[in-house]
Amino acid sequence: MKILLKNATLIHEKSPFHNKQKDVLVENGIISQIEDHIETNDATVIEFEDLHLSSGWFDPCVSFGEPGYEERETLANGLLTAAKSGFTHIVLNPDTYPMLDSYTDVSHLLQRSQNHTTSLHISASLSEASVGENMAPLYEMHKAGAVAFGDFNQSHKNPNLMRIALDYVQSFDGLIQAYPLDPTLSNNGQMHEGEVSTHMGLKGIPHIAETIILARDLQLLEYTGGRMHIPYISSAASVELIRTAKKKGLKVSCAVSIAHIHATEQNLIDFDAAFKITPPLRSTADQRALREGLLDGTIDAVTSLHQPLNPEIKDLEFVQAKEGSVGLEAAFGILTNYFPLDKTIAFLTRGKRIFKINDSGFELGASADLTLFTPKGSQKLTEEQLHSTSKNSLFIGSTLKGSVYGCLRGSLLQLNS
Repeated sequence: MKILLKNATLIHEKSPFHNKQKDVLVENGIISQIEDHIETNDATVIEFEDLHLSSGWFDPCVSFGEPGYEERETLANGLLTAAKSGFTHIVLNPDTYPMLDSYTDVSHLLQRSQNHTTSLHISASLSEASVGENMAPLYEMHKAGAVAFGDFNQSHKNPNLMRIALDYVQSFDGLIQAYPLDPTLSNNGQMHEGEVSTHMGLKGIPHIAETIILARDLQLLEYTGGRMHIPYISSAASVELIRTAKKKGLKVSCAVSIAHIHATEQNLIDFDAAFKITPPLRSTADQRALREGLLDGTIDAVTSLHQPLNPEIKDLEFVQAKEGSVGLEAAFGILTNYFPLDKTIAFLTRGKRIFKINDSGFELGASADLTLFTPKGSQKLTEEQLHSTSKNSLFIGSTLKGSVYGCLRGSLLQLNS
């Protein structure tokens, strides 16, 4: 099978082809030629207006629903949504029912995900049933294919569990995910604690609910060694904690959601539950620090923080509504509102190294792993444009710059018609 991508502008800061317009030929899933002009009679030819190519995009923090919550999102439709949004790799959170805490759970989902353009990677539960008591069989799940371990949206009351896990996974260079949110300090809060929450009369979640746990877990990492990833941070103080930890040489990485790059606590003034997410949207000063942290490399990656929710638990009065928003479809178009194109692509790809996902770029002889897009044009996101089964998106009505044409991984091609 041959696929010829015509007149494409290649975007990869470390490639000699960066910002050059080329034809790219993929034969049997392998990049075989990159030339100014390629002629072939037996290839599927892909031509789009202002076609751009980059390494396949990556999202390290995605939730679907299957198993257990298929009404929110099935695995198949979730992977299709990711592919149509330009993502060739995602890390799936273990917020399923049952939780992903065994060899069988991990291997079953990975088998189910075969033959999809988007490659599924799994972050399995760190503790049995994600209740924070007994450590799950981490090595067995690693052998099954899990790329990380963490109890989704839960910080551990028992720091010794985190300490033991950090020690244990070093035998196979495993990655521990630590979620920085203290349940006692957040204490059923509804949004960021500040002037806006006071004005609205809502119980707030202070930034120290994040930083106290983050500081503790970074100290554990310093003591034990190993590798730790923070799936999201939301405050300026957290950026500083990560920056300091990296200067110490700790093997820590972190991500920020596109929601926190795009919106702040001000978006909740009208009690719009679409903007109710975890971690909460914070102040403009926090947002500025997060953007700066991305640009200077303190923050390693971006995530859509994609979390589909059915209307029965989301379309309620603000206080009763569950936290979460879908974001895969909006990720690229939102980021290009705030950053130059080359930076946007870097943010969407550089997180792969954290999870040991190969990023060969445009190397001849490498397996194709490419996203097709254009940075030109703009449109407002509508509910009808969402491929996700659940439509709970805080980005509806937002202007998206550029558009995604699809993606190619190996010989698997997904195009937006």
